[in-house]
Amino acid sequence: MTKLGMDFPTKWARGYTARSLRQLIQGCFMVPYARFLTTLEVRGVEHVAGERPFIFVANHTSHADTILLLSALPVKERQRTVVAAAMDSFFMHYGQAFRTVLYFNAIPVDRLKVNRRSAQLALELVEDDWNLVIYPEGGRTPDGQLQEFKGGAAYLAERSKATVIPTYIHESGLLKGPKYAKAPIYVNAPSERRHHVIITFGDPLRCEVGENMRHFNVRIEQAVAELGREVSGDANYGVRSEDL
Repeated sequence: MTKLGMDFPTKWARGYTARSLRQLIQGCFMVPYARFLTTLEVRGVEHVAGERPFIFVANHTSHADTILLLSALPVKERQRTVVAAAMDSFFMHYGQAFRTVLYFNAIPVDRLKVNRRSAQLALELVEDDWNLVIYPEGGRTPDGQLQEFKGGAAYLAERSKATVIPTYIHESGLLKGPKYAKAPIYVNAPSERRHHVIITFGDPLRCEVGENMRHFNVRIEQAVAELGREVSGDANYGVRSEDL
């Protein structure tokens, strides 16, 4: 019987054959497709430097976000990057799960509840010098605003001593909005075949000695929100009502 969900195997995707095939797919098809979809602008790539692993913590607006983010990374980092993908969206049907793992080097994460298996797998990979892309909102934004971050990224960074790279993806929701986005502001907008998207990598963050993980999680969220305010010009982006 085919194993799905958290049981879907992903170790094969980090073997030599799958890695070589993925490099071909990403380099010859995925990155050119991203450049076809958008006049992609990348800012702050100088922050993706130094010793890996990096945990890229990004806002999430569209199903196109992962393609765009990976395309923005330097090749050597992209080739050493794993993507945390929602188990209930991408690992419930064999064909989709297989493609998700092969194309993106994805691993399943349970966004509906705390799952020790998914957390342990992600931790082991980060400790094995793999970068990780994670969307701590737990899904695409339902209203265009930044949602409260779950604590997974902070936990993994604290345990592994990895560097967190706050990442903001601007206006990806306007790329074929009705197909890829969730928020009405994008779904009800005209479906654009091409749109300018900005991906910004912020200053690296590390969990400080003695820092509470909850505080670190808030610090990561604030860093992404600040990037969003800077790039979008929206002074209220990521600002909670209780903060006003």
